[in-house]
Amino acid sequence: MAFTLPELPYAYDALAPYMSSETLEFHHDKHHKAYIDKGNELIQGTGLEDATLEQAMVSAFKDPKHAGLFNQLGQHYNHLHFWNWMKPNGGGTSLPGNLESKIKEDLGSFDALRDDFLKKGAGQFGSGWVWLAQDGASGKLEVLGTPNGENPVPYGKTPLLGCDVWEHSYYIDYRNARPKYLEAFFDNLVNWDYVAELYEKGPIKLAA
Repeated sequence: MAFTLPELPYAYDALAPYMSSETLEFHHDKHHKAYIDKGNELIQGTGLEDATLEQAMVSAFKDPKHAGLFNQLGQHYNHLHFWNWMKPNGGGTSLPGNLESKIKEDLGSFDALRDDFLKKGAGQFGSGWVWLAQDGASGKLEVLGTPNGENPVPYGKTPLLGCDVWEHSYYIDYRNARPKYLEAFFDNLVNWDYVAELYEKGPIKLAA
C-alpha cells in the first residue's frame, strides 16, 4: 500500500499573513512529497508494506537497520497532521469540549501550555518538532520536543498538537526568527477543533 500526498485542507494563501503561499507550496508540494516518495522506496522488501502508517513507523523505529525508513515515515505522519493542526482564523483561547479542563488539570492553565510550547519549540536544537501529547499509560498531557522526524508515538504517547520547527517551515516568512513563527502559529493558526478531536479519540493503540 503506497503512501500518497494528501491535498491541503485549505488554499495555499489561506493562512496568510502568518504562513505564506510560497512556504506552503514548498513545504507541502516538495518537502512532504519527498518524504513520501523516499518512504515508499525504502519500505519495499521490509515486510511492512501492508502495515498501517503508525505500525510501520513504530516497527521501523525499533529496528536500527530501518532508521532511514523511520525518518521518512515519521515525517509523513507528522505532516499529515500538521496541515490539519492549522486553519484560517485559527488560534484563540476558546477551546472545545473537555480539552480546556484537561489542559488546566495537567498543565495548570492555557497560558502555561502556551509558554511551555513556545519555550520548548524555540529551544529545540537544530531540526525537530514541539508537541502537546497525551501519555498512553498515565493519560496525562505533556509538552515535549523531539529531534528531526521523531514524534511521540514510538514512546507510547499520542500527539494532540505539533509544530514543525525545521527551518523549511518558517525561513521564507520569518528568516531565523523561530520564536516569532511559533507565536504566530500558536496564536493565529492552531486548529483547536482538530486538537480536541484527537483528544476525544483517546490514546493511539498499536498492534505492530
